[in-house]
Amino acid sequence: MLVVATKGELGEIPEGLLADGEQLWDRRVKETHASADILGAARVEFLGYRDSGMLGEPTNDEPGTFWTASVEEAAQRLADILLDEQADVLTVYDDHGGYGHPDHIQVHRVGLRAAEIAGTPRVFQSTMNRDNAVRVFQDIASRAEELGLDMPGDPDSDVKIGVPEAELTGAVDVTSYLDFKKAAMRAHASQISEQSFFLGVPDDVFKAIWGTEWFIRSGQGPGITETDLMTGL
Repeated sequence: MLVVATKGELGEIPEGLLADGEQLWDRRVKETHASADILGAARVEFLGYRDSGMLGEPTNDEPGTFWTASVEEAAQRLADILLDEQADVLTVYDDHGGYGHPDHIQVHRVGLRAAEIAGTPRVFQSTMNRDNAVRVFQDIASRAEELGLDMPGDPDSDVKIGVPEAELTGAVDVTSYLDFKKAAMRAHASQISEQSFFLGVPDDVFKAIWGTEWFIRSGQGPGITETDLMTGL
């Protein structure tokens, strides 16, 4: 199942995307359900908080945002769902939200506390392999003109994504699900356009970027010791 903290109210709105009178949050709720259907999620729940915007924006501190929410209160909302589902596994973001987004950071805090309350036995912090991202970026950059790609920001820049490979404890091969993954990404048209780098890359590049999902689990390692979240193997 999928639990979402906010409805993404403060995202950028591509020109011509919304119908007359349609709000961005409404479109994003529909997109979330469509994506969840593609991925086979049987249930989708929204915790009811407002989008906080990017880190450092004045909107971070507005009442009702996820960033300003009580961790204990939000964790109890999530714990109730975990208990209802009798969840064995919970995935959350890493401690800096992958790339520093405040709502992602709050997901990390709330998720860990919710797992404590609910007694959820296995909690995996979903992240990115920073070293692999740099390797893939360098390879793609060397072929960008040939591939006809406009490169995004350098993953080795001051805005750090993910964590160093040495901090990872889990790596899950999802290459057999890449068609579903791409379709689920495409369902989020308000965030990922057909012209975006993510959907515009050739299949081999998409596989290199998205074919492995990376995780951290406390008490595991050193090094990558798990390749399956459900069995712990």
